[in-house]
Amino acid sequence: MTNRNTAGRTPVMIVGAGPIGLSLAGDLGWRGVPCMLIERGDGQVFQPKMDMVGIRTMEFCRRWGIVEDVENAGYNRDYPQDYAWVSKLHGGYEFGREPFPSVRDEAKPEQSPQKRERCPQNFFDPVLTRFAQRSGRVDIRYQTEYLSHDERADGVTVRVRNLATGAEECIECQYLVGCDGGASRVKEQLGTRMSGTPALTYTTNAIIECEGLEQLHDKQPGYRYIFIGPEGTWSTVVAINGRNWWRFSIVGDGTMRTLTEDEVAAAFRRAVGRDDFEFRIVSLMPWIRRQLVADNYGTTRVKIAGDAAHLTSPTGGFGMNMGIQDSVDLGWKLQAMVEGWGGAHLLDTYEFERRPVAIRNVAEATNNLKLMLTPRENLNAKVFEPGPEGDVARQIFGDAYTQMMKREWYTIGIHLGFRYEGSSIVVPDGTPEPEDTVNTYAQTARPGHRAPHAWLAPGRSTLDLFGRGFVLVRFDRAVNTAPLEAVARTVGLPLTVEDIDDAKVRGLYERALVLVRPDGHVAWRADALPDDLQALVDIVRGVYPLAVQPAACEEAAAR
Repeated sequence: MTNRNTAGRTPVMIVGAGPIGLSLAGDLGWRGVPCMLIERGDGQVFQPKMDMVGIRTMEFCRRWGIVEDVENAGYNRDYPQDYAWVSKLHGGYEFGREPFPSVRDEAKPEQSPQKRERCPQNFFDPVLTRFAQRSGRVDIRYQTEYLSHDERADGVTVRVRNLATGAEECIECQYLVGCDGGASRVKEQLGTRMSGTPALTYTTNAIIECEGLEQLHDKQPGYRYIFIGPEGTWSTVVAINGRNWWRFSIVGDGTMRTLTEDEVAAAFRRAVGRDDFEFRIVSLMPWIRRQLVADNYGTTRVKIAGDAAHLTSPTGGFGMNMGIQDSVDLGWKLQAMVEGWGGAHLLDTYEFERRPVAIRNVAEATNNLKLMLTPRENLNAKVFEPGPEGDVARQIFGDAYTQMMKREWYTIGIHLGFRYEGSSIVVPDGTPEPEDTVNTYAQTARPGHRAPHAWLAPGRSTLDLFGRGFVLVRFDRAVNTAPLEAVARTVGLPLTVEDIDDAKVRGLYERALVLVRPDGHVAWRADALPDDLQALVDIVRGVYPLAVQPAACEEAAAR
């Protein structure tokens, strides 16, 4: 018989201490909001599911002050980052290659003060854990299992179990967020269904320890190898730490199959192209590539984020990064509700803003998967034959595959170009929506978009102004913003004014006044304050229902 009591209380409870739950907890703690994070495991990562920290996530890490922690987490930043497609490593054919510099040498793009980083989950989770603990406001409880919750108009009661003792406890919170993965029990209790394709491929991942793999073959080192045989694309090898750990993925099809350790070992030897070497299979994990997005993201007080809300093929590296965008969107909105300055409909905008991004990204990832698997269809068998005829076939196939795969390798538009079109907490200014691109990204301060990066001084970006609260960027000191600041104070909305005297930055932002939300997205811009300041403040803090917005602010912004 289990013991049961009601003792705990916290403003926000988060279920699941993966990178999404840790990011949300860390962001809340950074904002001064206490929260509790429960995790049924012990915090150890035995099968890192991600290794690329995207550029937008690194911008958040810059905000949180943990960029150096990510850079120094353990990945060999001098390791080459090339992508190559081969028949096998030793003695096989290399069909093509996309060269990339090492992580250390890769240049930052002009659109950001940061660049992507390699930091697999077994390195990244500890960085996020230390960040969450640093504020002193995050209570992390491992070996604690979510059992159920009861939502009321004024809060949520969450029943949990201590797996070490078996004791059950009921914890009161204002808001509950399920970051507990694709098989989320929070989502299950909500009754939320997911739409899309439940099974794209049945895949088996193996983490393999192999010293000196580069000396076992005749190919140039690379971060990722895609293996193509007579059956088409059948596996990949990824450098997990840039030293001696590798993720070997056997890409199946729509048929479920459980591979033994011996079968995986044989497949790895096939990929390497030889049998006379030592390696160790650290862990095995069968999994299913999916293209699914939740039909809704929760209720008034219970939300889901990360894999609980969207499941995607890893082709492109969008999944974890998209989930951290969820956590940042939720973080400031939960802060607003806990502190009392958020409007009654602010949390409604979480689903409205984030769900379309998930639909966009999972579709792009599936498209990338289809491109990667293209050799399974009509592959010219001559590409595996020696001699001049085979050389010609390999050249034709390799050039086409290399060109086709660039869509996955260059995705700055996916990571930075998402926007919150039509959101009720964004005031449109009448400008047309720009094209949503994949491989390119043009910065814009159009409402709903990420506020542009520009260097204000060496090492100081416009992005360094944003995060804590709302920021009104003023390019014309003659505009008296005191009335808007006064209205914000009356409702508790955190607002600061930042003056920028730089014509080039003004040209990038295009208006004299640009109001930026705590997540770094533009909420409103114009050359003068609107007549109805209260309406503007009420819009951006979510007082009005979705699709309802006073016209006065929109008209003023468009003038």
